Amino acid sequence: MIFVLPMPTSLLRWWRGSAAAGPVVTAATAAPAIDELYRERRLPLVRLAVLMVDDLPTAEDIVQDVFTRLYRRHGTGLDTVADPNAYLVSAVMNAARSALRRRRIARAYLPPRPDPAPAAEDEVLLGTGDREVIRALSRLTTRQRQVIVLRYWSGLSEREIAGTLRITAGTVKSTAHRALTLLRAQLGEK
Repeated sequence: MIFVLPMPTSLLRWWRGSAAAGPVVTAATAAPAIDELYRERRLPLVRLAVLMVDDLPTAEDIVQDVFTRLYRRHGTGLDTVADPNAYLVSAVMNAARSALRRRRIARAYLPPRPDPAPAAEDEVLLGTGDREVIRALSRLTTRQRQVIVLRYWSGLSEREIAGTLRITAGTVKSTAHRALTLLRAQLGEK
């Protein structure tokens, strides 16, 4: 049984020129090597990927990654791949879809807005107790903070708060009760 392995061209030239007896392996009898396939199919695959992702650098990366994966899985010889061209087209299409999916997810992500820095004069004008209350308020949930501020700062009734926040009056009462309990615990009041 003779195993036919693709040979690099320099080794093939040496083999043909040597006086060693035995069968001569030619490129016509060997399975397509990955480097030949790369030279033949790289540009058409890059064009295909550009049509999918509409970005030349990304398309080139996709094709390079596909050939890298093919090499890692099958080595330089592609004897185990039934149709290398179909394999490459399918792999490029799948990689392009994955790139588009990652791009869509990245575009949909909105980073959280940074908290506004307090003005320097606000810090100076606030007393120690005021700073503690503001820190304690910042630890409440958004709804709890809204209810407390609307009730005790703006002086709205429970019904007005419920209408403003579009919640029931019972929710306003329970939220205010929980928020005040947390504030008292944080500020050390009983």
